[in-house]
Amino acid sequence: MQERGIQPTGQNESPPDVYAADCTSRILLDQIADKWSVLILATLCKSPLRFNEIKRRLDGITQKALTQSLRRLERNGILSRRVIPSSQVAVEYSVTDLGHTLEEPFRALYRWTVQHSDAVINAQAAFDKLAEEQQQDG
Repeated sequence: MQERGIQPTGQNESPPDVYAADCTSRILLDQIADKWSVLILATLCKSPLRFNEIKRRLDGITQKALTQSLRRLERNGILSRRVIPSSQVAVEYSVTDLGHTLEEPFRALYRWTVQHSDAVINAQAAFDKLAEEQQQDG
């Protein structure tokens, strides 16, 4: 059975079209590489946490965005969800073995943002200045 967008690879077959809208890898990237997913994983790689603790640690995330991200990550096998029976039902989230395989690539991405943030800020300022000058001239 073929995955959407990915063709079996053989000697005479063309490689998958990773730029196709329905390519499995593109769909998965969209689901795991958004800002909230990356930040949720970074938070949970340290230790399992309850929903409200995750929300407290991620300044600016809405309850809806957190719920949607957690469900998506759980569905993709990146997180696991455990109901803790108590007087008030609580839910704890943790990173699965599969999810831990993303830890190093995400750390590398984070290191890149720290190392290159000044260059990006300078590029943005130069772009904005040029756009402003072109607007004044135009």
